[in-house]
Amino acid sequence: MLALRPSCECCGKALPPDARDAMICSFECTFCEACASSRLSNVCPNCGGGFQPRPIRPKAMLESRPASTDVHPAGVNEQQHRAFLDRYSTIEPSER
Repeated sequence: MLALRPSCECCGKALPPDARDAMICSFECTFCEACASSRLSNVCPNCGGGFQPRPIRPKAMLESRPASTDVHPAGVNEQQHRAFLDRYSTIEPSER
């Protein structure tokens, strides 16, 4: 089950369970759409994967299956991310 992390791991923006701009990679690294598309160029700084919109859990299910409250530290190591960009930016996420 998805954790539905509460904030962007890049800028710290709040991403509640019903956020329409939450993006995740296959490891559930969570970023806002603005960071994922512009600052990160659709390359996850943690794993090199691409991003997809995070599903929204139905409100009726949040009571029994709540979203995570564990905040991951915001901030991206620009030097490490540059290495991922150099390696993956020209390769489609499905081909990485």
